[in-house]
Amino acid sequence: MWAWRVDDFGGIDAMKWKELDEPSISEDEILVHVKASGINFAETRMRAGTYTGIKRPLTLGLEGAGVVEKIGPNVKNCKIGDKIFFRARGSHATKCVVKDYHAFPLPKNWDFKDGAAVGVGWLTAWHALYVTAKVKKHSKVLIEAIASSVGSAALQIAKNQGCFVIGTASSDAKLSKAKEWGVDEVINYKNENVLQRVMEITSNYGVDVGCMTIGTETSDDLIASMANGGKIVMYGSTGGREVKFDLGIGSRNLQLLSMSIDTADNYVPETLSTFRKYVLDGFNQGSFKPVIDRVIPSSDLPKAHKMVDDRKHFGKIILEFN
Repeated sequence: MWAWRVDDFGGIDAMKWKELDEPSISEDEILVHVKASGINFAETRMRAGTYTGIKRPLTLGLEGAGVVEKIGPNVKNCKIGDKIFFRARGSHATKCVVKDYHAFPLPKNWDFKDGAAVGVGWLTAWHALYVTAKVKKHSKVLIEAIASSVGSAALQIAKNQGCFVIGTASSDAKLSKAKEWGVDEVINYKNENVLQRVMEITSNYGVDVGCMTIGTETSDDLIASMANGGKIVMYGSTGGREVKFDLGIGSRNLQLLSMSIDTADNYVPETLSTFRKYVLDGFNQGSFKPVIDRVIPSSDLPKAHKMVDDRKHFGKIILEFN
């Protein structure tokens, strides 16, 4: 098999296309012949060595889609030959080992590129809004970085739940695209006052749920924009990890909910089960759709990392394998 490997942390040149031995699988794992793999901001930090808990050498990639080649004796969610999408580390390779619970049937009328756009963004957004925030109909929801894979998924989930959605982004081009996908109001956090705009949009009410993924750069405005009893779900830090707040937020009964789907006790029993029940059905019915900015050959991974660093894309960049 071949894979994009990082032996020594560093810049884009740290990634090397290398031949490796085919991995073995355990009793509850699947070996997938990868056809497409999604790109995430987290992988640029993994490559650089700034992502918590990452050790070298490593195979890059966190999600993908392909064909099942081998299964362990305890695998229940698929069989050999099935077309699936999945969430698993090491997906930027011709073959990838996937846990049974992270394998999902490729929806009808989808190709592998569609499937590769789901595993990280959609599972994170579903866990954040449906499981952690327990978002309700008619809630006012602010989604930071609406152009990201998580943000664009969260937009569809929130609208499907009957919410009013405000999206923020760093450029008008991204916000224009978000409008095409159904966002109700948009704010350019680089040149607009987020707090002032939220209060104008909501008639000084604020927002019931805030999806915090940028971090330090925007956290003050997001916290100030919350309505009484509001919930802030924190799952990213692209704009800085040090977030500060005044304990006076207690007077507004705010809930600060940090999360990681890698370590959440309710992720497998609750998030994955409801995802299979509701989101997969939405994909098959067409009410939910993966958001893809562009598809590039697997050989162009360095180019893809440059695109991620430039932050001009909307939705997912996909690597396609021959």
